[in-house]
Amino acid sequence: MNDAPRPSRLARFAAFEADLEAGELRKHGLKIKLQQQPFQILALLLERPGRVVDREELQKLLWPNDTIVEFEHGINAAINRLREALSDSADEPRYVETLPRRGYRFLGQVDWVDRPAPRVGPSVPARPEEEGADLVGQMVSRFRVLEKLGGGGMGGGLQGRGHQARPHGGPEVLK
Repeated sequence: MNDAPRPSRLARFAAFEADLEAGELRKHGLKIKLQQQPFQILALLLERPGRVVDREELQKLLWPNDTIVEFEHGINAAINRLREALSDSADEPRYVETLPRRGYRFLGQVDWVDRPAPRVGPSVPARPEEEGADLVGQMVSRFRVLEKLGGGGMGGGLQGRGHQARPHGGPEVLK
């Protein structure tokens, strides 16, 4: 059994990127608000581009275990929310095509990308004096600096109480 983190599967199409593991849709890198059921439909359609996904299969996906629900209305509402998120149209579809009395089909090409798995645990530079060396002489945002150097932990709090931080940035030991 392998407990190592798996890479996330990303589906890219046009200006969109769907992270199936995180359940997120992005357009040009910006997160698009999309509820769970429309995202589940999108994920299924992306896994089968150009192929028909029938309404009964969508019913089983969205309402398993024979849940009693007005699924025709529910599927229509979820498809409408999906189209709205994609700025798509039923009359002139670019992504989600309706096949009357049959189901739906994803139009277009889908590119699958494996995003590296997130690192587990803190990363420690091999040589602490080199941390941030690639930033020397560059103009960077404070967020980039925080990403490289960290938030400071207790160091800022100690400075505020009349203590000086050590020159190499490590914690000061109080006796």
